[in-house]
Amino acid sequence: MTTLTVSMIVRDAQAHLPACLASVKPLAAEIVIADTGSVDGTVAIAEEFGARVIHIPWKNDFAEARNCALAEAHGEWILSLDADEQLDATAAGALPAMLGNKNSAGYQVVIRNYVNSPNERIWDQAPKLNDCLLPSASAYPAFVEHQNVRLFRRSPEVYFVGRVHESVGPRIEAIGGVLSQANFVIHHFGLAVDETTKARKNHMYREMGRQKIQEFPKDWQAFFELGLLELEQYKNLPEARTLFSRACDLNPSAGVAWFFLGLSIFRMGYFEDALNFLRQAEHAGHRTALVAETRGDAHYNLGDFEQARTSYEAAWKRQDGSPALLAKLCLATVRAGKTEKGLSRLQAALAATPQIAELHEGLILALVFLNRIEQAAQAADEKLRSIPGLYPADYIRCASLWAQLRNWPRAVRALEQGLRAYPGRAELTRAMQEVCQAAGASKEQVPQFK
Repeated sequence: MTTLTVSMIVRDAQAHLPACLASVKPLAAEIVIADTGSVDGTVAIAEEFGARVIHIPWKNDFAEARNCALAEAHGEWILSLDADEQLDATAAGALPAMLGNKNSAGYQVVIRNYVNSPNERIWDQAPKLNDCLLPSASAYPAFVEHQNVRLFRRSPEVYFVGRVHESVGPRIEAIGGVLSQANFVIHHFGLAVDETTKARKNHMYREMGRQKIQEFPKDWQAFFELGLLELEQYKNLPEARTLFSRACDLNPSAGVAWFFLGLSIFRMGYFEDALNFLRQAEHAGHRTALVAETRGDAHYNLGDFEQARTSYEAAWKRQDGSPALLAKLCLATVRAGKTEKGLSRLQAALAATPQIAELHEGLILALVFLNRIEQAAQAADEKLRSIPGLYPADYIRCASLWAQLRNWPRAVRALEQGLRAYPGRAELTRAMQEVCQAAGASKEQVPQFK
């Protein structure tokens, strides 16, 4: 019978480890866990589940730590997991046939990264709504997928490489092994963490990423991975641009690197240059919805609304369903001169999904552009009624539109709503004073909310 070893590295993982081990214990002939210095109940939990625990020093190198655990495995196949990951019930039916496949040296496994918001992305991958395949993950609204080689045949020639974002995939490819596609998924909860934990992890990954590019100065993906961290987590645009540029130099066919180089330059405000790199991304085969959307954003900022509309249409065809993208498309359509087409599409979307803030915003901006101020004010009022958790600027903007029409009661009403939501907020108080003074009210008549 083909045997499977679950191989893991852990540290202070008592919060997640029981669920992880419970999901794999019926499938594994053995569980080998390398502990890198836990001070909580991690080791005791692992031993309760029958895992063999080895203790290793942490040397700021994920590949080295995983290879220590790998060296202790005896199974014919290895399943590599983290403590904050789980399998669902479908894996039990999928694994036997996969382990019996004599042609495959390993499997790319889809990893579902659960997120706290349906707007979060990994790389440029859009989130998918949670279908609750794993019941215990039902509290999360969405997940973002990526793939990695997590199931592989044990061999002395197969080991993890890369200090961070480590994988056995390069080694399997180097020895000519065949990689197949797994038909089960791994559920990962490590992205849905608090901000303090996220900041600590990002600092660690940043330091390890810097070490990795020193060790592998010709590895385009090492530069790309560090560039993503600088761009998305640290907002360090010049450094991200430098790292992505180096990745593109090392691998001109890496369309995803060209895209993020273009995105970095777009965020720096160089829209024409961004367009050039976005074209490079598509020329390299990276024709995603986000590439087209970013191209649309660049054209929009350059005032080329017809090109923006065309780009947003392309993005919509590649991956529709994004309310924010639809709002951009309709606003660009209006500004390109196709007024009624853009407005009617926005209004139809709002009628179907009035809870989407981006659609309200698109309609307000379109009506302001058309100088239909009364309609814009009414649309702003509707946004206040329909969307919870708005910002002070939403109330101020609504009041400003009514003030342009000299409809002081409606302007005051909008600011009253804002001050109830944000009592004592300085900008709302100041706006209320200005509106009341413009309306001729005395200081004593200005509503107070504390």
